[in-house]
Amino acid sequence: MSRHRIIVTRKLPESVESRLKSLFTVALNTSDVPFTQDKLSKAMAKADGVLCTFGDRMDADVLRASGGRSARIVANFGVGTNHIDLDVAGEEGIAVTNTPDVLDDSTADLAMALILNSTRRIWMQENRLRRGEWQGFDITSGLGSSLRGKTLGVIGMGRIGTALAVRAYFGFGMKVIYYNRSKVFAAAVPEARSVDSIDILMEMSDVISLHVPGHTENRHLIGAERLALMKPTAHLVNTSRGDVIDEAALIKALQNGEITGAGLDVFEQEPKVPAELLALENVTLLPHIGSATLETRIAMGMRAVDNLEAYFSGKTPLDMMV
Repeated sequence: MSRHRIIVTRKLPESVESRLKSLFTVALNTSDVPFTQDKLSKAMAKADGVLCTFGDRMDADVLRASGGRSARIVANFGVGTNHIDLDVAGEEGIAVTNTPDVLDDSTADLAMALILNSTRRIWMQENRLRRGEWQGFDITSGLGSSLRGKTLGVIGMGRIGTALAVRAYFGFGMKVIYYNRSKVFAAAVPEARSVDSIDILMEMSDVISLHVPGHTENRHLIGAERLALMKPTAHLVNTSRGDVIDEAALIKALQNGEITGAGLDVFEQEPKVPAELLALENVTLLPHIGSATLETRIAMGMRAVDNLEAYFSGKTPLDMMV
């Protein structure tokens, strides 16, 4: 009996690719060049399943591609599925899975690193040294701010938001407040307090970290009006999705000193980053590396393979979205 054919859109860790090949007939992306929309459509038409990731725009045209045999499952390498049209997938009877849980710690670690980079002005100070501007120890220039006793505001108190709050509370002595669309109790963080609105959180926090899905429901959740509510000494960190922040409004706030700093791992038009952001020294910019540890990327890949294996064995995948 022929094995199910899986097309993989990006290069994966070697151990993940080896396991895929042991289970399926696999077409790997050895060059790691992102698929075009046309190539994604052809993959959907030719394969039994497609293993994709963020950056692969699985829109209605791609999901409705036909010819020969067509894919019955899209296994997403990542948690967010805003690049996949879940409604159309449901209409077409295409299963969609993701890889939750396994990237919580690595993303929370990176969010904490961005907080430290922004509040201690690490990126700016390193650049100052590299440019040869450092003339030796001094006492008053380029000072950052301490975290102990400051308030961290978490928007989206899910797994990653909670993991960050644990780090901030126990590791750095921060107070924690949070806003979540559905009511949750953050038992892992003693004294963490839920607030009734994002606006209240913006006003109260010294550092704000975003952990919400992107796309239509949260597009520009943080815009000019909410940025104006922040303390002038506050910092904004985003490791969720780029379109959650109105980038143009954030650029103006940073340029005008309306907030002190920001740390971004995601952008509205990835991989494009606005020149105005690149020119600023009060923002730390990273190339979407929230889950970028070897251990996490292997775990994510194995989770995607688990979902494929379950589906083609007639079982319900653990991480079924549609």
